[in-house]
Amino acid sequence: MVEQGQSDIQAVSRMAQILGLFGPDNPELSVSEATERLSLNRTTVHRYLTSMTAAGLLERGSRAASYTPGRLMIQLGAFAIGQRRVVQLAPAHLRDLTQRTAVSAVLSLWGPSGPVVSLVEEDSAHGTIVTVRVGSQLSLDSAQAIAFLAFLPDQLQVDRLLASLPSVQRTGLVGRIATTRETGLSIYPANRRGISVIAAPVFADSGVCATIAAIGTDRMLPSAPDGRPALAVKETAAALTKEMGGTWPDSESAPSS
Repeated sequence: MVEQGQSDIQAVSRMAQILGLFGPDNPELSVSEATERLSLNRTTVHRYLTSMTAAGLLERGSRAASYTPGRLMIQLGAFAIGQRRVVQLAPAHLRDLTQRTAVSAVLSLWGPSGPVVSLVEEDSAHGTIVTVRVGSQLSLDSAQAIAFLAFLPDQLQVDRLLASLPSVQRTGLVGRIATTRETGLSIYPANRRGISVIAAPVFADSGVCATIAAIGTDRMLPSAPDGRPALAVKETAAALTKEMGGTWPDSESAPSS
C-alpha cells in the first residue's frame, strides 16, 4: 500500500516529467505522445493532463486531445527569467548608485512572503559602512517591502499579507503604499538606530521584479523625497528598468528621462 506522502511525491514527480516534455521542438503534446514518451498508462496520463489543465499548468492545444504550457507556467517562467536577468544586470547599477550616494546599495527580490536581499554593494571609500546581509528576509514594513507591495500584480496576496498585521500597523502601511504608488519612492526615515533607507521598484515586461535601495545613517543619507539621494535611487531603478525592458506604471511616478 502506498502511503499518502509517497503518493504526493510521485504525483509531483510525474507532473515534472510531463512539463519536461515541452520545449522549443515540442511546444504541443497529445495524450498519445505523452503516453508513449512517459511509458505510462494512457488513462493515468490523461488524468494528469486534465488535472494540470484545471490548475492552469497546461492549456488545450490546437490539435484534438493536445496540450501546451498554461498561463501559470508562462508567468512563472517569465518571473524566473526576470529574476535571473536582473541579478546579472544589477551590479553595475548598484556600483553607480553607491558612487552617487556614498552609501551601500541593495537589490532585493520578492520571496515567499517578502523581499529577500540578493545583492549588496558597500561603499568602501568611507570608514563608516551601513550594510545588510545577502539572504536577509526583510519585514513587511521595510522600505523595500513597501516598494514591492505598491506594485505587485496580485493585490489579493498583498491584502492577505497586510491582514496578518495589527490594524494600526496595517493602516500605516496602506498609507505608505499609496504614497509609493504616487511618487515611485519608498522612504524609511531614520529609525531608532539612525538608519535611513530609500527604495524604488524595478520593472520588467512582466511587472515589478526587484527593488533597489540606498541604506545609510541619517547624516549620510538625507531622506527628503526631492533630495539628491532620493533622485539617484529613482534614476538608478529607472535605468535598470529600461535595461530589463520594463516600464513604470504611470507617468506621475516615472522618472523623467
